[in-house]
Parts: sequence; C-alpha cells; structure tokens
Amino acid sequence: MKKIYFIIIILTFLFSFLIQEKISAQTLEQLELINKLKAQIQYLQQEIERLKASLKTIEGISAQSYLVVNLSDNSIILEKNKERQYIPASITKLMTAVIASENLDLDQKITLSQEMLSPLGWSPALYLGLNVSGKNLLKATLIQSTNDAAFALTFFLPRDEFLKLMNQKAKGLSMKDTVFFDVHGLSKENKTTAQDMVLLLDYIYQKHPEILGITKDDDFWLPGPDGKLLKFKNVNNFYQLPEFVGGKTGYLIAAGQNLASVFIIKNKPLALILLSSQNRQIDTIKILDWLKTNSLL
Repeated sequence: MKKIYFIIIILTFLFSFLIQEKISAQTLEQLELINKLKAQIQYLQQEIERLKASLKTIEGISAQSYLVVNLSDNSIILEKNKERQYIPASITKLMTAVIASENLDLDQKITLSQEMLSPLGWSPALYLGLNVSGKNLLKATLIQSTNDAAFALTFFLPRDEFLKLMNQKAKGLSMKDTVFFDVHGLSKENKTTAQDMVLLLDYIYQKHPEILGITKDDDFWLPGPDGKLLKFKNVNNFYQLPEFVGGKTGYLIAAGQNLASVFIIKNKPLALILLSSQNRQIDTIKILDWLKTNSLL
C-alpha cells in the first residue's frame, strides 16, 4: 500500500511538472505573439500618421509654409512647415490693429507730421498737416495697407510703447516664434510662423470681429489736400468672395507673398495662412477649391 501511495505521489509530481512546463511553453509562445502584435500595431500607427500627414498637404502650392485650421475646434486640416519662421510683411498690421483697438481712443484725432509720413507706402489722402482720427488711420492701415497710417497710430501712445504692446500681446497669445520690430511690416527682422498667425487670427475672430469687417470694406474715402475725395483701394483680392470673413495680405521681396485670412467653408470658420508664396492668389484658390470638394472637411 505504501508503495502505491509513493507511486501516486511521484506521478502527481511529474504530472504537475509537465503541466507547468506546458504552461510555461504556452506563456512564452503567447509573449512572442504579443510582441509581434505590438510591433505590427506600432508599424500600422506609423503608417496611419504618415497617411494623415500626406492627406494634409496639397500638390502644386508654391507657399513655403501654409496652414488651414478649423477655428470652431482648432483642428488642423492642411499644413506645411507650420512652425518654421518667415517674414510676415504687412500681415503684421493685424497685430497693429489689435493693439490700436484695445489701447487707443480711435475717435481721437492726430495731426500728421513729416515723421509720421516717413515710411514707404502712402496714400495721397494722408498728407502733412492733416487732422485725422485713429479710426480712419486704422481703416487705411487694414484696407489699403498704408504704412504711414499704421506708423501714425503709434503716436497716440508714448514713443515705442505701441511696439512693446505688440510683442507683449504676441507673448500673451503664446505666439512663441513671433517678434515685431515695426508696426507696418517693412522690417525684414520681423518673424512669425503660420502656427502663430493662426493664434492671432483666432483671437481677432473671437474678440475683434470688427477688424475683420474693416478688411472687407472697399468703400473708404477721405478728402485729399485739394478737397477731392480719394479712395483707399482694398488690396486683398479676396474681399469680394462670399466665403471671405476678413484678413490681410502682405508682400516684401524678401518675404514673398503672404496671406492671413478667415473663410467660411461648409459652414466652418477656417483660418488660412500662406507664407512665402510665389503667387498667393493661385495658392488660395487651389486650397479653397480643395476645401470645398474634400469629403474630410
């Protein structure tokens, strides 16, 4: 009897050992399978991200950097070099407009001096000795992109205070790669990114829609020195489009052609930024056509 018990104990031990060995072997196989699946999942995730990135670019766009963002949920629809710095040129004036709107009494008037009229880019309706309101200077700044109008706005505040407020505002809006050295955009030292300009456009869209409204205006007149009314031509070629909410264009030889505007496409407010474009009009039309026909929007 003792011998039988002993045999049973031995067999039980051996059976348990064999089961453990089998389980261990199965566990190793499962771990290997799990690791293979993890590697495949990681590869698929990388492919998905690559495909997503390819879907967010359009062939044939000349701009070195562009960005389209849905302002209702901040989702990125199209992008290229959105974090790379470029010269903003006259889209700088969007920040100028924000500072003027938030810090000046735009009904107040100022008499234009020779210093105020010194920047390149002028209108015959702004001349030495003219007593003009901040409101009209702001309109000239945004509609015709008149550089001396933008510069004259700075004289409503202590010297250099306006420019300091522009850079403080950029910092406050988390425009971490933006710096301004002037208020009109003539300086090649001014720097921004498409990503930063979307932050500014979004702020304007939410807090200062009146600024965008001004940029749609093509019926702004002031009397010239001879008393005849002179028109400020809207230099944004897209102001006539029904989708256009507002925005600004800019150009310098060193900067190329720039655009920072808001459009309503498929009932969605979209910020569109172009930096260093060879032809912003063609680029914009291509992007707008893509947005209107693409099912992803």
